[in-house]
Amino acid sequence: MIEFDQAVVANRLHPTTLALGEQRVGVIGPNGSGKSTLVRLINGLIEPDSGRVLVNGLDSQRQGRQVRQSVGFLFTDPGAQLVMPTVIEDISLSLRNTHTKRTERRAAALAILDRFGLKDLAERSVYQLSGGQRQLVALASVLATDPQVLIADEPTTLLDLKNSRLVGDLLFSLEQQVILVTHDLDLAARCDRVLVVSDGRIDFDGEPQLAVDHYRASV
Repeated sequence: MIEFDQAVVANRLHPTTLALGEQRVGVIGPNGSGKSTLVRLINGLIEPDSGRVLVNGLDSQRQGRQVRQSVGFLFTDPGAQLVMPTVIEDISLSLRNTHTKRTERRAAALAILDRFGLKDLAERSVYQLSGGQRQLVALASVLATDPQVLIADEPTTLLDLKNSRLVGDLLFSLEQQVILVTHDLDLAARCDRVLVVSDGRIDFDGEPQLAVDHYRASV
């Protein structure tokens, strides 16, 4: 359960009170509306100026380290997350705290890549991957730490139609609670609940198709 209790970020998010318990929550709205600010509060990338944000009872400010361990974040551009030269090295980096031995860490990394159908890319340079492959590797790297919540901030924006569908289908197959920021309204409509954000406020909160229709009518 993710709870916003009168959370405020000056000039970016007005007082917001929400409880998000659904498995798939979509967040839509125009650029600059406050969508990314809202979701970055969840794992402490941004701290509220007042109010608080709780993730499964943990305060994002007072218990930030624990919150960040339980909330994974997938960025729009996988280049912001893939920091090692090869695919397997990047996945292994995520496992350094849970697998101290190098051989065990490599075996675990290969198992994760295999789970996502990426094992054949293990030794490939991250710079030689297609856009879709890079986003899938970034997602695998985030999920390697087994977070309880995954925030995906416009994960399909830079992808073609085929890879957008691939990444979208994978997100909706996960066990984790997923908070999905997206401009893909078809993808948003697949969620259990959708928030429409406008000018730093929640403009609509409810059934996905009604939310999408509300957003379409407002632009």
